[in-house]
Amino acid sequence: MCSDNILLKKGLYPYIGETLARYLWLYAKLRVSNHSTKNHFSYCINKMKLRLFAFVLFTLNFNPVQQSKAQLLNDPAAMKTIQKSLDRIYNLEFAEAQKLIDRIEVQYPGHPVSHILDSFVLFWKYLPVKDHKTMSKVYVQHLNKCLDAVDKKFGKDSKDPEAVFYTMVARGYLAMMYNYNGEMLSAASEGKKAYNAFTEGLKLTNKNPEFYFTSGMYNYYVEVYPEEHPIVKPLLIFFKSGDKELGLRQIEIGTRLGTITKAESCFYLAHIFTKYENKTEKAASFMQKLVDWYPQNPLYAMKYAEALLLAGRFDQAEDKLNMIKKISTGFYPGAYQTFQGLVFEKSLRNDQAAKTCYLASLKLPHDSQYTEEYISIAYAGLARIAHREGDKAKAKAYYKKCLEKAEYRALVAEAKAYK
Repeated sequence: MCSDNILLKKGLYPYIGETLARYLWLYAKLRVSNHSTKNHFSYCINKMKLRLFAFVLFTLNFNPVQQSKAQLLNDPAAMKTIQKSLDRIYNLEFAEAQKLIDRIEVQYPGHPVSHILDSFVLFWKYLPVKDHKTMSKVYVQHLNKCLDAVDKKFGKDSKDPEAVFYTMVARGYLAMMYNYNGEMLSAASEGKKAYNAFTEGLKLTNKNPEFYFTSGMYNYYVEVYPEEHPIVKPLLIFFKSGDKELGLRQIEIGTRLGTITKAESCFYLAHIFTKYENKTEKAASFMQKLVDWYPQNPLYAMKYAEALLLAGRFDQAEDKLNMIKKISTGFYPGAYQTFQGLVFEKSLRNDQAAKTCYLASLKLPHDSQYTEEYISIAYAGLARIAHREGDKAKAKAYYKKCLEKAEYRALVAEAKAYK
């Protein structure tokens, strides 16, 4: 385990993750297409940084600077209520969460935190909120109300710690929403404002266990992404170098010492162990923590089932599969069909039933953030079945389709190895 001094020497970096990776890849494609001018280069780099900092706001949520003198942030009872409301939201107990949010509003009338909490309710209640046109507008309204509340309470462009923090949060969420909607100029504009607030906020921080998660994510992803996409390596001169092993240790510390970021640390550590490290047993152990804490959260159940199935623990996944099966909307039916295909193929040795499930999964909706990899898992399953049926041409075709979506290292290696 790293000491605090070592962690501080390495720096408390923000979350780079998949979000920054998308911008690195976008910019790399622009360079290859000969569309990169000096100004455009600067613009793209800003967008990458802004998106990066926007997402860290999503993960940090509501526990920014414990050392600040801001009233609410130094009110242990209020902070405990906020944490309880988050626990209710993660467990999809929205009515109970709203009661706690209302209590905060009574105690701190007109405070921007209430609007942030309201927006977080919508984020989880309508997951993914970007796909709900009406609710996404309400979501954006809450974020703008937060910014208005900051101006009214602290004054425009205030350097007060609370003002800086809530500006950072609201701007970051707005940048994410614009990004999801493909409004890149608006996303970059909001992200820049979030970035300015974030850098101001960094001056107010000292030691805070919530930053184990963000620094760990940075240290890990800034090293692993160029391994996957060498074309972006020239862009990394704009970022400090990382340390993958240190990053993993930091995120793991976050699962134990973090409060607000504890759940996010578990979720993304499981994702890393599945996607890059091919250590599905470890992924399952961290997802188990989440389903124990939040048994009513189907997203966590889905990701836990995935880890168990990829680890070959089919019987243990049955309970979570039954939970997912009951959800007939969104991306869950597609996930269920992929998972059931794995059960039929690898546990029950029933290729025909597995093929039916895999094909059904490909016809169902998937989400780019949460279930797109299940498309590649289905294609890989179909490729294996085609190979066993003696149809190598079809197997190659399915593996080619798999590679169009696959990002998990183990799956990419399997598809590329097929001759």
